[in-house]
Amino acid sequence: MSGRDPGTGLIHHPYQAPDGFESPAVAVHKGSTVFFPSVAAMRSRTWKDKSAYTYGLHGTPTTFTLEERIAALEGGRHTLLVGSGLAAIALVNLSLLRAGDEVLLPDNVYGPSRELALHELAQYGVSHRIYDPMAGADALRAAIGERTRLVWIEAAGSVTLEFPDVRALVAVARERRVTVALDNTWGAGIAFPAFGLGSGHGVDVSVHALTKYPSGGGDVLMGAITSVDRQLHERLMMTHGRLGLAVGANDAELVLRSLPSLHLRYHAQDRAAREIAAWALRRPEFARVLHPALPDSPGHAHWASLCTAAAGLVSVVFDARHDGAAVDRFVDALQLFRIGYSWGGPISLAMPYRVQTMRNFAPPAAGSLVRLCIGLEHPDDLIADLEQALQAL
Repeated sequence: MSGRDPGTGLIHHPYQAPDGFESPAVAVHKGSTVFFPSVAAMRSRTWKDKSAYTYGLHGTPTTFTLEERIAALEGGRHTLLVGSGLAAIALVNLSLLRAGDEVLLPDNVYGPSRELALHELAQYGVSHRIYDPMAGADALRAAIGERTRLVWIEAAGSVTLEFPDVRALVAVARERRVTVALDNTWGAGIAFPAFGLGSGHGVDVSVHALTKYPSGGGDVLMGAITSVDRQLHERLMMTHGRLGLAVGANDAELVLRSLPSLHLRYHAQDRAAREIAAWALRRPEFARVLHPALPDSPGHAHWASLCTAAAGLVSVVFDARHDGAAVDRFVDALQLFRIGYSWGGPISLAMPYRVQTMRNFAPPAAGSLVRLCIGLEHPDDLIADLEQALQAL
């Protein structure tokens, strides 16, 4: 229309770029408001099957694309994106549990997940119990009660790296008709097939902190919830929508950009971690080295029967003659390893833990533990850094 103010003309400019532009990068679509061509179109559109767009909260071409790729990575059919791995855990709990229900957590559970159960879930009338994942199927069978509605599995444990008999635990939950959720951040959809464990067994829900390996840069917080069953997915999806959970378009872009190199990075960090674990076995300062691929590591046989890879985490338990203060000096003396939480990024990290304070059952090893998260530096340089830091003991 002629006669419009120039400012209005800029806002309502008629030009639209042509379709057909293709490049390796997925386009970044930003928007809260989505335009409808008519009232009829507005009333007929649905976002639940990814066939259309209604509001930015419910998905954009960028987030739909990332969800589909994560579902393919995990071997599932449906994926939801949230702002962090912990948010994914919380969403599963809030969607599947109600007052009077009980959730079972493994003793090696991610620490903030335990805190969520102790506080928010308890406040909402949901109880929890801790089970020993390394005690086998019979122990889990005994722990499941009449009010148990959800069982969490962590493989491997994110600090002590013990690997439970995942197939047996899932089989028991199936036998008792209890939903199984797996924290699959360590496996990253690469180490083992969460939804195809053999004999018709697979988890119901796989939670994945995309913050770690899929992002790969240490610069994104994001989580994913993947499932196979459509009805279960819709239940999770509706809770997701009612809670108003969404991720930023630029964060989704960063994860999409990193996905093509995911397998290369994961296997490179796996190889480096095994090399460092082999070096650590020869050092007298360490009483034990925890890494699922080591024959002496708890659950090694279960790992070997299921997995093709072992991520990039190694935990070293110091000999009793080195007290906590000495171990802290060792960590402070590291130069290439930085002190920080998380893992899966390019920079190696070290973090000391007092495992005895984190467990209901006996941990795999007593003593001061340091978890090493291997980045993309050359293993020889990382070993040299560890050797020089051991002098601080």
